[in-house]
Amino acid sequence: MPQPEQQQVLVRDATSADGEAVADVFLAARHTAMPWLWSPRTEEEVRWWFGGLPERTDGRVLVAERDGAVVGFAEVLPGELNHLYVDPQAQGGGVGTALFSRATELEPEGFELWTFQRNARARAFYEARGCREVYETDGADNEEREPDVRIAWAPA
Repeated sequence: MPQPEQQQVLVRDATSADGEAVADVFLAARHTAMPWLWSPRTEEEVRWWFGGLPERTDGRVLVAERDGAVVGFAEVLPGELNHLYVDPQAQGGGVGTALFSRATELEPEGFELWTFQRNARARAFYEARGCREVYETDGADNEEREPDVRIAWAPA
């Protein structure tokens, strides 16, 4: 996949007006990175959920913009990075790094997150940013029933 040109990335707090764009990023990123992943939700349910996420979370939802378009997002909860997704067309251009960096600023003592074991690209992304894998599961406790891995980030 060709790498996008490095352009300025603006990370800001999401608003309810960003819901559709956030859902688009989530759906495109998961479909592209994990076409094998079963989804327990319909596209309509996903769009409804992400449409109200900024108001429903106990944390902060961040969006990354490039040229005024939402190209990524993250949900940062106390001690947890719950989501970090980048539009497939923007991957490799610093969007994920900008979101991850902002998450470390919001949770400077560290946080944990989940990713699927088969998502080698995500695992490599987090490892390159100093995260360590804590443990793996068989997926019995997640909605997708897909083996996953718990990852932790802590300041050096």
